[in-house]
Amino acid sequence: MILGELCHDRRGVVNDEMAVYAGRVWVYHSSMRNLIVILLLASTVALSGCTNNTDSYAQHKIDLQNLVNYQWLLYGLDKQNWGGGIALHVLSPKGDFFVSTGMGDSVTEDIHFRSASTTKTFTAASIMLLQQRGQLDIEDKVTDLMPGSTEAYIAYSIPYKDQISIRQLLEHRAGVFDVANNDIPASVSAPYAGKRYIDYVKESQPEHTFTIDEMVGVVVDNSLYFTAPGVEFHYSDTGYSILGKIIERVSGKSFHQFVQDNFLAPNGLSGTAFPYQGTDSSLPTPYATGYTYYQGQLYETTVDNVSPHIAEGNARSTPANLAKWVKLWLSGRAGLEKQYVDMMKQVKTTGEFHQYYGLGCVYTPGLGYGHNGGHIGYLTVMRYDEAQDVAILMFATGFNADDLEGEGNFMYDLGRKAKDLLGYPTSECSSL
Repeated sequence: MILGELCHDRRGVVNDEMAVYAGRVWVYHSSMRNLIVILLLASTVALSGCTNNTDSYAQHKIDLQNLVNYQWLLYGLDKQNWGGGIALHVLSPKGDFFVSTGMGDSVTEDIHFRSASTTKTFTAASIMLLQQRGQLDIEDKVTDLMPGSTEAYIAYSIPYKDQISIRQLLEHRAGVFDVANNDIPASVSAPYAGKRYIDYVKESQPEHTFTIDEMVGVVVDNSLYFTAPGVEFHYSDTGYSILGKIIERVSGKSFHQFVQDNFLAPNGLSGTAFPYQGTDSSLPTPYATGYTYYQGQLYETTVDNVSPHIAEGNARSTPANLAKWVKLWLSGRAGLEKQYVDMMKQVKTTGEFHQYYGLGCVYTPGLGYGHNGGHIGYLTVMRYDEAQDVAILMFATGFNADDLEGEGNFMYDLGRKAKDLLGYPTSECSSL
C-alpha cells in the first residue's frame, strides 16, 4: 500500500522506516491526511480502550508495536520533512518489552544513543552516595570546608557563592546562570557576548575539549547569575557542572571514573559511558542515527562533541541500560540506600515543563520518577513507577527543536498509553 512520497533530509538521504504500512518515512499531502488518519484509526481499534483481553507476552508486544507505529506516525502527520523514529522499552512484572519504529528492523534494546540529561541522575546519585558515606552534607554551602579537609567544596568565585548550598544545586534553585542553554548577555565585555558560548568555541575549534573549569569560568569571568539562591526554580546545566566538580574534589576521582566505579560496573551497565574528550564525538555500534528538526527542515545530527556537558548531559547509553538503571536506582538497589533515594524523590513544583523536581529527579503523573534527556538528534524519557514495578525508557531520534515541549508531552502520553495497554492503569498514579 503506497501512501505518499519518500521523505528525504536536505541532502537527499532517505530516512529509516517509520510506518508499519510501507516500511518508510512518508510525507503526506494535506488532502490525504484525514483519510489516512481514519484508516489508521480503523486499523487500530484494539488500542482505543487501552486494555488487552489476553495475558500472552506475544500479544502484549504486538499491541505495543502497533501503539508505537500509530502514535509516531500520527505525531509526524502535520510536520513537513519530519523523520527519525522512536523506541519504547518496558520492564514490568508481565515481562520486558522492546519495540521501535523508524529505526530499521534490526534495532534492539542494546542500540546506543545520546541520553543527555539522564546524566543528572548519575550526578545526583553520586552526590547522595558521598552523603551516605559521610563525605559531604548537602546542606553545606559550596564555600564550606569539605569534611576532613582544609579546602572548600569549590574554589570558583561565582555570584552568591557564600549562600549556595549543595541541595540548591541539586534542585536547580541556586540561581546559577546556565552557560549551555543561554546566550551570553550582549552587555558583557567578551568576544562571545550575545552568543552561545559553546557554539562560539566550536565554530573555530569543533573538537575543542571543554572542561568544567572552563564552563563555570564563563560564569565567574562575567559575574553571571539568574537570581539569588532559593528564589525560584531555574534549570541550570552549569549548576550540575559544579556538582560534577564537587564529586571530583571530594572523591579524588574524575567524574566519569567515580560513576564507572560506583554505579556502572557494579550494576552491569557496560553500554553506558560519559565522553569527556572533544574528539570522542561518535557513538559505538550499533547506534541509532539522530535527526534534528529545525524550522521545518530535517538535519542528521548524530556526531557531536559533548565535552561541554560533563556531569550534566554527556551520557550515551542504551535502552536496556537506562531502564535497568532507573529501576535499580529508584528501588534502592543500585548502591544508594533507600533513605537517600527517598530524599531525592522529595519533589517540589517548578512552574514549568518539568512540573515536579527533587534532587536530580523528576516526577511525572502516571509514569513515576526519573529524568528526561534532550540533545540534538535525541530526546529521552526515563521513568520508574515503584508501586507497579514498571520502568519505561523511551527515546526519539527525531528531535523537534521547533517544539521540544510538545514532543516531550507526546512522549509522556505515549508512556501512559503503553502502561494502560499492559494493564497498569495510570489514572491511579496521578498523585504524589
